[in-house]
Formats: sequence, C-alpha cells, structure tokens
Amino acid sequence: MQEEKETTKKTEPQKPLGPPKSTAREYLESFVVTLVMALFGMTFVLQAVTVPTGSMQNTILIGDYLLVNKFIFAPGGNPLPFMPQREIERGDIIVFKFPGYPKELAKTPQQQAQAGMPYQTNFVKRVVGLPGEKVEIRGNDVYINDQILPEHKIIGDSPSSEAALKTKEIEPRQPNQNYDVYYSEEAFKGTSLERYEYAGKGKPFTVPANSYFVMGDSRNQSLDSRYWGVVSRDLVVGRAMFVYWSCDRAAAGDSMFGCLTHPRLDRIGTMIK
Repeated sequence: MQEEKETTKKTEPQKPLGPPKSTAREYLESFVVTLVMALFGMTFVLQAVTVPTGSMQNTILIGDYLLVNKFIFAPGGNPLPFMPQREIERGDIIVFKFPGYPKELAKTPQQQAQAGMPYQTNFVKRVVGLPGEKVEIRGNDVYINDQILPEHKIIGDSPSSEAALKTKEIEPRQPNQNYDVYYSEEAFKGTSLERYEYAGKGKPFTVPANSYFVMGDSRNQSLDSRYWGVVSRDLVVGRAMFVYWSCDRAAAGDSMFGCLTHPRLDRIGTMIK
C-alpha cells in the first residue's frame, strides 16, 4: 500500500494591486476627504456667523461667533422623510440675508450704510409674526391677532455700544414666557417716542405668505421688521444653535489678534434660545 504524501502549499501574501502609498500621499488623501466633508457641511448643514451689532443683546452679545443649523428648516415647509426637519416657528432665532430697505424708505445713503448692502449682510433676529398673522406694536407690547404676545420684559440699558446691557428685573417670569426681551428705562417710563414704518400702534400689519416678521431682543437698539419690512422664506439661512467662540471686542480694540487674546470663555458653548 502506497502512502500518499500530502504536500502543504504555502500561502503567499497577496501583492497590492498598485504601488504602495507613501505617508505624504495618505496624509494628502485624508486632508482632501476632510476638506470635502467640511465643505459639504458648511454648504448644506452648518454655517458660522459673527454678530457685529447689539440688536440681540443680552441673548447674543457683540463678538459672539455662532454656529447656524441650515438643515433644520424644511424647504417649502415639507420635511424630508425621517429627517429632523420642521417649519420656522415663533420664537426661533434665525439668521437671514438682509433684504434691504424698500425703495420708498431708502431715502438717504446713510440708511443703506447703516443696514448693509441688500442680500449681502447676515442679520440675526427672533421670529415674532408668522405668515398670515396680524402684528401690532402698542408701546412695549407686541400683539399677534389682537392677543398680547407673552414675552418676559426686562429693563436693559447699555453703557456703550459695545457693552452688554445692564439689566433690572421688573416682573416675574410667567410659565408661557419662553424668552427675554429688553427695553430701555426710558421706554418703560413712556418718555421715548418710537415711529415704526410697519405694525405701529393703530397700524396693524398682516404678514404676507412665505414671510416672517422679526425683531431683535434688544428692542430699542434693533433695526428690524418694524423699519424695513418682513423676511422672505428664501432669505433664511438657518437657526442659530450655539456660541462656539466669543471675544470682548471693546477690550480688544484695534488689535489684530484681539479676538484671540480677549476671549469670553464663559460664553463658549452657550445655547441660543
């Protein structure tokens, strides 16, 4: 009986199909992939903006850098299936392209310079009136469809254009008051006279379809829908999420690296609501 000899085949390692990648090439490919993902995110999901004015103080401070969610608002009011999208709601703080003054209101070059060039400047405001609603401002109260809008009012005066408001509580917060708004002491005393182009006392304004009436939380320092009109839905960039960096611009002065050397660490990570 002849013994069968088993031959063991040695498995040879597979050779790579192409030339081996150098370390530099691997780093380059990783960088390109990261860059593409970052560009995709900044284009469709997130955007970073800075706040140059005090119209939203003290909710948002001058020198805050915000991360904006561009994906949350469903285009045309139709959320994509299984996606965390919704329509714009009252109380949302939105970032939008400033639409510019209407031609009949832009009477001086100073007005345009104050607000920035149309469609090129990002504004940050709070949504007050929704499409089809009637808005009227009577003194320090906002009325929506003849019902007073529940807002927690606080006296807030600024010692300078760059500083945060010095605040004083005047009324306890009610359960249905979800955010704070700030009025100057003069406004509460009734000694300041405000003239609005839209939604002033005795001149109720109905918000057009696919548009929003927006106001700043610092009511006496805000250039908003009361003066230049509503925001069209197609100008909305997204919803302000949180502060990812903040610096004290007043302390920094004209220094090139002032925003790095004068950070406000207590503001970083603050959620915007």
